[in-house]
Amino acid sequence: MLNNKKRSISLLSCWLLFCVSFISLTANAAEYINHKLAINNVVIQSDSEVMTITALTGSAFEVLVHKRNNDTPFPSFAIDKNRTTPLVPIKFTDGEHSLTFSSKEMDVVVTKSPLTLAFYKNGQLLLQEDTGYFNHNTVQGFRFKLDENEKLMGTGERVLGMNRRGHRLPLYNKAHYGYGTESSQMNFSIPAVMSDNKYILLFDNSANGWVDLAKSEADILQFEANGGRSSYIVFSGDDYPSLINNYVDVTGKQPLPPRWAFGNHASRFGYKTQQQVLDTIAQYKKDDIPVDSIILDLYWFGKDIKGHMGNLAWDQETFPQPVSMIDQLTQQGVKTVLITEPFILTSSSRWQEAVDSDVLGKNAGGSAPMTFDFYFGNTGLLDVFNDKAQQWFGDIYQELAKQGVAGVWGDLGEPEVHPATMVHTLSEQNMTATADEIHNTFGHQWANLVNTALTEYQPNKRPFIIMRSGFAGSQRYGMIPWTGDVSRSWDGLKPQVELSLQMSLLGMAYTHSDLGGFAGGETFDQEMYIRWLQYGVFQPIYRPHAQDSIAPEPVFHDKQTKDIVREYIKLRYRMLPYNYTLAYQNTKTGLPLMRPMFFNDESNAALIDVADQYMWGDSFLVKPIIEPNLTSIAVNLPQGNWFDFWTGKKYQGNQAINYPLSLATIPVLIKAGAIIPTAKDMGNTEQYDSSAIKLDYYFDPEVTSSNAQFYDDDGISQSSVGQRQFELFNFVAQHQNINKRTHLNFVVKKDEKGLGYDNMPTKRAFELVVHNWTAAGKGVYVNGKAMAFMQSHQEFLLAGQGVYFNKANNTLIVKFNLDEKQIHLQLIK
Repeated sequence: MLNNKKRSISLLSCWLLFCVSFISLTANAAEYINHKLAINNVVIQSDSEVMTITALTGSAFEVLVHKRNNDTPFPSFAIDKNRTTPLVPIKFTDGEHSLTFSSKEMDVVVTKSPLTLAFYKNGQLLLQEDTGYFNHNTVQGFRFKLDENEKLMGTGERVLGMNRRGHRLPLYNKAHYGYGTESSQMNFSIPAVMSDNKYILLFDNSANGWVDLAKSEADILQFEANGGRSSYIVFSGDDYPSLINNYVDVTGKQPLPPRWAFGNHASRFGYKTQQQVLDTIAQYKKDDIPVDSIILDLYWFGKDIKGHMGNLAWDQETFPQPVSMIDQLTQQGVKTVLITEPFILTSSSRWQEAVDSDVLGKNAGGSAPMTFDFYFGNTGLLDVFNDKAQQWFGDIYQELAKQGVAGVWGDLGEPEVHPATMVHTLSEQNMTATADEIHNTFGHQWANLVNTALTEYQPNKRPFIIMRSGFAGSQRYGMIPWTGDVSRSWDGLKPQVELSLQMSLLGMAYTHSDLGGFAGGETFDQEMYIRWLQYGVFQPIYRPHAQDSIAPEPVFHDKQTKDIVREYIKLRYRMLPYNYTLAYQNTKTGLPLMRPMFFNDESNAALIDVADQYMWGDSFLVKPIIEPNLTSIAVNLPQGNWFDFWTGKKYQGNQAINYPLSLATIPVLIKAGAIIPTAKDMGNTEQYDSSAIKLDYYFDPEVTSSNAQFYDDDGISQSSVGQRQFELFNFVAQHQNINKRTHLNFVVKKDEKGLGYDNMPTKRAFELVVHNWTAAGKGVYVNGKAMAFMQSHQEFLLAGQGVYFNKANNTLIVKFNLDEKQIHLQLIK
């Protein structure tokens, strides 16, 4: 233990001692003096600091440390200040040696001497401090004890394996260009861990720092930072989904993206002319490959890579009529998305305007904009924390929206170069901060700026915001992250499931990869490209994107590649009702779209380590192919029964199967009992028809009851969820054997949560496809009325309602209309 009264060593020696030996940085532990109670918090005065413990919700407690009662703490960027959670009343017990601070869900026990905290749920210890808070001028943080076998996930984008215990990791957003199968530092670090003991621990600190996951000291978890807020939040939950829900209740819930976000996006680095943009979309139409947007990289504001960043206006030589171009695309149902960066080059056309408007980060003296050199030129950096910069930059986004631009792509927002001594103005808090103190929240605040500006201009239109860097809670601004400049190689493909799963566990459920890989690559690897785009059907955003030495768009490749990829992209569109329902569930509860295998069996800690397969929603098990030239692959099936999505073959769970492969297939299996809503083929989401929905039900005698939902709204209004302007349908399937016959009851019911929306379908036509139904049976009844069986498939196709049994694949198909709030089907065989 270091003690300044007894030892005299230089600051440099102290730092070296810390870095090399990793001995405890804690000073003499604090001692309790007194406390003061409020409705939902307690303020504890110790001999060295003031500690405030607040029940943010019944399942989330914040601990904030500051020096004196009248100190203004550094702001929290993680907590959603607009959340509507009511004050949580607490019970308080003052004992001789400890204080107990309790909600219905959790207890916080404060030991008075030395002053340390422990957190309990249902009488079971979740987490306890080691020596708690420490502060040594250049470094501050908190220390916690870990169970010997405790597994830890989280910390954001890293390629390390699902269990991150045993690593010491930087908390500093930094691009890793061309990464592959290992990376300890990437664009998006989140200072939080999720434990298999069912808690999340969030270090609410925006500064440059570290998290030590029992790397330096056995069974010690330590968060460190070189400044910023001295605070952490502990979340608990009964299971992983409820734990994530409790986390987003505090940090904010992801708004529902526009429906077109779930389509196919044409994107590359980059489209150089207006004609190239139009020709690209024309090629998609010619090749019958659905597409919903085209995303323009930096050439829209300058014909060269360098020297133009910060212009933030169309280059009139290469894009002479941008509004006309956008209109032409819009008429084809294709949205236009533009890249922007926060750097304003001194050579750009807006440099002097930015200086005069006082919107740039300042030098250490605060007297002038700080300029510095980086790859694109000599530059300044927009101060996105400053209300002047927010207005200036927001006006530019609104002008682009006025031109018809439908979405924003924010790049380099770590920021990629961020001088440590740059001074930022935190207008909302009426304070200044150095770059190092707020670096990790730059992209977070930038997303807030874009969201605010676009919502101001179009109050009831959902923004589309892609960014590669942020902080805990960035999901509440509608941020859609991607995993950075990944290597265009098999090694780049391998970690993508891990990256998306880890981010999804901490609220960032739309994390996705540049399909096909971005960086490098001299020759086209057909199999790798196809495998990546096949996987992409089952990730949140479908965006092939790469350097244009090899075309990222499937339309510019050979016929075989196009034919295979076309079918997967069309499948992506048919799955829109299922995928959009996942998005609704995420918005309501934080439940990820991509879900780790341990969600299927939370008692099996070994499943935490699985990062080569995952669940897409509750129904699909997906295993991407990440090695070349395979003719088969092992797939580990959870308990229960599973159906091959492509062939209908049934597999018993709780085993590893050898799954046969072709270039046109990857392992996709459906959970027995699943009910999957899908739509008809479409050219883009503008053609989406929710009035006719197919329901694939995977019947299994061993699954006696199952359920699913289908969510539908106008696809664009911000008010859809909050004002209940949607329709929600619940599907319930139950069966039993009566007198040696199977009686299947299938109910379709409108949920009263949805009040409907403008121009919604006046009626709904459903086509129920019952898989694994081995005989036509004795009858099908709708609300007690017998339905007619069609003798031929052609007759069935022409019929508005009716029943057809397909002997070739053992499916019973029932067409019916929902003309009222509930339909009850009974199938007997």
